[in-house]
Amino acid sequence: MLAATVARFSPDSPLDGLEVTDRPAPEEREHWTVVDVRAAALNHHDLWSLRGVGLSAEQLPMILGTDAAGVAPDGTEVVLHGVIGADGHGVGPHERRTLLSEKYPGTLAEQVAVPTANLVPKPAELSFTEAACLPTAWLTAYRMLFGAAALRPGDRVLVQGVGGGVASAAITLGAAAGLEVTATSRDAAKRDRAIELGAAHAVEPGDRLPGRVDAVVESVGRATWGHSVRSVRPGGTIVVCGATSGDAPSAELTRVFFHEIRIQGVTMGSREDLTALLRFCARTGVRPVVDSEVSLSDVGTGLARLAAGEQTGKIVALP
Repeated sequence: MLAATVARFSPDSPLDGLEVTDRPAPEEREHWTVVDVRAAALNHHDLWSLRGVGLSAEQLPMILGTDAAGVAPDGTEVVLHGVIGADGHGVGPHERRTLLSEKYPGTLAEQVAVPTANLVPKPAELSFTEAACLPTAWLTAYRMLFGAAALRPGDRVLVQGVGGGVASAAITLGAAAGLEVTATSRDAAKRDRAIELGAAHAVEPGDRLPGRVDAVVESVGRATWGHSVRSVRPGGTIVVCGATSGDAPSAELTRVFFHEIRIQGVTMGSREDLTALLRFCARTGVRPVVDSEVSLSDVGTGLARLAAGEQTGKIVALP
């Protein structure tokens, strides 16, 4: 089968480590299901893997990808929950949590094997491309807004960086749930896009906001952290799911403890969260923002666009 793999680590130029080549099809095993992939979304996690983060040389070649939607052997259309080992389904009961492509081969392939318990029915209202966008970025945004930050209609949220998948998901989901969303981007076109997605305000990073927010969705890190700490209200929450610009140089701990700011980390969400997110999208008509589609054989083009930060929304590979 055709698959996109980490063939070698390339910290400074991650695409140099990418190979799209034939790999053995997944083997049948008890309590696991082999899924025919119809669509697989790209994530920054794929670029980190190509740099060698979270993998060892002994694991190579490793198939990339954490997100997918496809068809199970009985014809059921499914969405894959990419967290493996969180509760022992299909793996050892004490196995530590990993994501697909960290220990087990990932979704950027014509087929992928996952624990059967990780399959969630795909609503008929969503296409394979739309559904494939949800299990990482959209699930993370859903958990950040409504789980970690516990936001309610009318609350204010700042979403740092419009272009990424988590950010566009948080804007769209937040607006649909009645939140007052402010988004940031250096790019005027992306700020306009944020307004189109439902943001009430779109400003340049570092600009003063109309008012302090109840929560911040932070996935950028070094470039926006200071702004996030200054923008959240006393007692508010900064929810962190990544640091695409690097780790923050200063935690600004004095402001954090003086204003009693809560900092909460989030990595994706549970299968129950994914099921709820799929129902939310099916019932409300909310759909993931799809930046572009590429063929699996040309996945390097999509990864290059992701690495350059040129996308708004998700890039999806089609086997």
